[in-house]
Amino acid sequence: MTSQEVRLCGLLLREHFGEVVEKVGTNLLRGGGQNLRSIIQETGVSLDLVKKSLCVLMQHGTCIFSPGRKGRGSPTEYHISCDLILKILRYPRYIYTAKTLYGDTGELIIEELLQRGHVTMSNIVKVVADRLTQTMEEGRSMDYKEVSSAFSKLVETHFLQRCPPMASAATKDNPATTEAPISTELLAPESFPDCYKVPQVTLVGRGKRQLEDPEDQSVAKKARMESVALGDEGIYWQVNFDRFHLHFRDQAIISAVANKLDQTSSEIVRTMLRMSEVTTSPTAAYTKPLSANEIFRSLPATYNIPRQVLDQYLSLLVDDPMEFVGKAGESGGGMYVVNLHRTLTNLARATLESVVQERFGSRSARIFRLLLKKKHLEQKQVEDFAMIPAKEAKDMLYTLLSQNLVQLQEIPKTPDFAPSRTFYLYTVNQLSTARMLLQNCYKTVANLIHRRLFETSNSKRLLEKSQRIEAILASLQAGGAEPEQLTEVEEMITAPEKQQLESLRLHINKLDSAENQVDETIFLLESYIHATATSSS
Repeated sequence: MTSQEVRLCGLLLREHFGEVVEKVGTNLLRGGGQNLRSIIQETGVSLDLVKKSLCVLMQHGTCIFSPGRKGRGSPTEYHISCDLILKILRYPRYIYTAKTLYGDTGELIIEELLQRGHVTMSNIVKVVADRLTQTMEEGRSMDYKEVSSAFSKLVETHFLQRCPPMASAATKDNPATTEAPISTELLAPESFPDCYKVPQVTLVGRGKRQLEDPEDQSVAKKARMESVALGDEGIYWQVNFDRFHLHFRDQAIISAVANKLDQTSSEIVRTMLRMSEVTTSPTAAYTKPLSANEIFRSLPATYNIPRQVLDQYLSLLVDDPMEFVGKAGESGGGMYVVNLHRTLTNLARATLESVVQERFGSRSARIFRLLLKKKHLEQKQVEDFAMIPAKEAKDMLYTLLSQNLVQLQEIPKTPDFAPSRTFYLYTVNQLSTARMLLQNCYKTVANLIHRRLFETSNSKRLLEKSQRIEAILASLQAGGAEPEQLTEVEEMITAPEKQQLESLRLHINKLDSAENQVDETIFLLESYIHATATSSS
């Protein structure tokens, strides 16, 4: 864990949970597993607030607890996961993907689960139905069955999963096992059979609108507290981030094929990925082999492609330098696979080349691309192959070397390492360069978040005033107020203040957009690094 990751995690915790949770979380990230007393001493936060902060972190699955290092009887220690905190950065993308695949209902289900951490199905269905009812016309409401159906679809496609039991759960029921060491990690969700089993929930009714009368609200709250058993007590659900990441990876591959070749090629690759979703392991280097006949039968009806044309497209994909598709046999008209890891490697390589070109120009990018292709070259060879004058090539190589984008390898002819009898070869280590660029991306996102927090804190009073006026306008409109009253309330914000608000919103939107774009690069680099580690292990 690097300092850039710790800084970014701290900013994400502050933005979503507040400064106290940030203090506790950052302390755990820097110091590793700690007990309650150590956390209080290190952070200077009161016992009550530390407990509440740990509860918030555990509710969202970013913190776990385990017995102390000294064994049985020692104070419980708390551990926090940097990787899970960094996933907060991708929350908008998860929500947008759910909206694209399952509409507004799927969007709100994922949003509520991300906001609340671990929630029961019945609770989510009620909340989402109520929120959807609020947006409907007067007299209409959302049926609980429709929301339950969308929830079940998300579970069937593995975008949602049951929360795994704690590793220490067995020791509570069987004291004889307390001598065995307890893992400091949660059990993998797929390690128990009911991970994707939807319970039978006896939930009948429709969404309700928010009550305006405080007395009605108290009656409704009392009714909720006295509610009958619904059949899913104790069964909590969470978002399956890994499944979303597989979807993002597939979309990146499809988009790359569309940009490199054409839309029809991307639709063929999309069909192959969809067919092998269930049969391919998440860590596999390539999909299960599919015959050309199977691919032809599974293509969408809108793509009326003759069989001969399909064979030509598959041959084109196999021969492409990006190696999107590989041929695994000749049976069934030809067996084809999607090269997942190879494609991620090539996409990461293209990202690195793009970064070099944007920062140092096209000639430096030409040298970088040449070193990636040829592996090891002397300075004279770089000058000749890249067709760049010696002085310029030397300056560009030294610039890339100073930025750690290029490495210099010494190969001596004699044991004394005399410069006159040593070969100096330039090379590019794609994996280490990708790791360095990933840290730069973390730093960039942290700077963007810090800037956004600074901008909003500077205009805090104006934003609060705007929110108060919007709330007054909403209540007046709900009560059927006259247009003159609405105009009078709107004029409480002066023209300069409106201009300042508009400028602030535009600036915040630009920062948010930049943050999402950098996150796409982060995801691609993380996927490549993870794929490389999986292949080598």
